[in-house]
Amino acid sequence: MPEAQKVKGAATSSSDPRELAQFARHGREWWDPEGPFAQLHRLNPARLDYIRQQAVRHFRPRNSDHPLQELCALDIGCGGGLVAEPLARMGADVLGIDLVPESIAAARAHAEGHGLDVEYRLASAQQITAEHRIFDLVTCLEVVEHVVHPAAFLENVCSLVRPGGLLVMSTLNRNAASLALGKIAAEYVLGWVPRGTHDWRKFLRPSELAAGLRRQGLKTTDVTGLNLHPLHGWQTGGPVVINYFLTAERPADG
Repeated sequence: MPEAQKVKGAATSSSDPRELAQFARHGREWWDPEGPFAQLHRLNPARLDYIRQQAVRHFRPRNSDHPLQELCALDIGCGGGLVAEPLARMGADVLGIDLVPESIAAARAHAEGHGLDVEYRLASAQQITAEHRIFDLVTCLEVVEHVVHPAAFLENVCSLVRPGGLLVMSTLNRNAASLALGKIAAEYVLGWVPRGTHDWRKFLRPSELAAGLRRQGLKTTDVTGLNLHPLHGWQTGGPVVINYFLTAERPADG
């Protein structure tokens, strides 16, 4: 069976085809810093700094220049590779997966053009789970707010974290502020992301996300806000109002 057909079957259980189509329309523009994913480029330094901090705290690496050396990492919903590539530069053996063929094509082309050894696959978390693979570090950034069945999706995501491993997620809170700023302003006023990118009703409060992970045996170790500073851009820390990170670990004896 062709890979695209296999992904189509898996996508119906977790991802919204309408939202996948949004990303497919802009799949060739992932690496344009002024294109439709410009805000992700601006977010990326804060995202990567947070992942690095959490990985160093948890794994206590010996090599500070390559803190993920000898670790196996999975980036779920990798898009064009904005996070997967830096994870590889930190020393990790990286697999990036996405359900949008255009995004995987862009990720592969960019990695090859920069001489980076990153594996990209057109696949869902459900498919990787079925292969009985587990990873030291799993990242799932700005993905869970796009899935149809969060509980089933989180079950698959959590099953991919090995005992003693780490899961780093980011998403948007569900409240009046996120409706006004994370949805309406970001899409229809400021044009930070293409219109129709988000469905506010799918946003998860930190307590809801932590509860979903806890049911799968993971312990939340950190919840941190991601906020826009008027002078210094996107920064971690401060109140969890709209965007936030959540880190969880699977106990080593789990």
